[in-house]
Amino acid sequence: MKRRHLLKLGLMPSLVPSLAWAKPQSADALTRPAQPVRQPARAVLLGASTAGTRVVAVGERGLVALSDDAGAHWRQAPVPTSVTLTTVRFADARRGFAVGHGGIVLASEDGGESWTRVLDGHRIATLEVETARAGTDTAALKAAERLQSDGPDKPLLDLLVLDPQRVRVVGAYGLALASDDGGRTWQSWRMRLPNPREAHLYALRRRGDTWLVAGEQGVVLSSNDDGRSFQRLTLPYAGSFFTAELLAAQTLLVAGLRGNVWRSTDGGGAWSPLPVPVPAGITASAFTPDGRLLLASQAGLVLVAKGEALAPLPGAPLPPLNALLPLEGGRVLALTTQGTRLLTP
Repeated sequence: MKRRHLLKLGLMPSLVPSLAWAKPQSADALTRPAQPVRQPARAVLLGASTAGTRVVAVGERGLVALSDDAGAHWRQAPVPTSVTLTTVRFADARRGFAVGHGGIVLASEDGGESWTRVLDGHRIATLEVETARAGTDTAALKAAERLQSDGPDKPLLDLLVLDPQRVRVVGAYGLALASDDGGRTWQSWRMRLPNPREAHLYALRRRGDTWLVAGEQGVVLSSNDDGRSFQRLTLPYAGSFFTAELLAAQTLLVAGLRGNVWRSTDGGGAWSPLPVPVPAGITASAFTPDGRLLLASQAGLVLVAKGEALAPLPGAPLPPLNALLPLEGGRVLALTTQGTRLLTP
């Protein structure tokens, strides 16, 4: 299998050493517990979610950090792996999931205090081979066998937690899987997505029965039947998209390399660009409690959508941004390459 750099992370030079995946490191790190970190808030964190009133953030080397005072103070939770974790989401105050390198999926039933491994790259490869052998697609079987021979070196990059039982994950080389029993068993969604070149899938979103997937090489996929089938959308831009949002029933937004932000108001038929103040990569997006859309830029800007434009929030530029988590009271937790920052727009 031709090896490609993970473009979303490769754009951040300071992250390359700790986030580039390699077979020997991932195979060993999958089963090695995360080491203690003296100051979790200063580590590289890549994703965050709320579990009730608690904030749970995940990042490099298996770090899971917890804050019970809206990001002012942090402590580390024990984790049974030291691979980099990329995304975390909770269904409620207690039950949530995190994904990361090595194809790992972790589950928590106590608000992030403890975690168990429910999926990894070894099991993914076995599942893909079994699924391909049950079909008649010889190309799919060859791809699954290559996945198995490569070992657990493919990261998962985003997930949807529909409820405590239903979880959907996507990642590098077209990985896409689903569980309907809280992670105990999994099904491959690879053949459900029209992604024959196995492009990396960076973002997964849902609003009602509409789903949106965004990835590298201009890949944008949508579903209007609650994820049962997907179709490829055609955009004017063929670069990588690192985030996506469903703004309304027919209004879609994708954003990524070089500040490319594109919006469609007709379900993906026609697209128009939204100008950005600095042409730097858009790495993440989030909605505030009052419904405003925020975008995170590698230029260290937090952009807010205002009509047909994107304007930076006031304040000095931050370090390159990995993720945003809007909190109650108008504050925003920014995860940067130099640790966490609390913003009060």
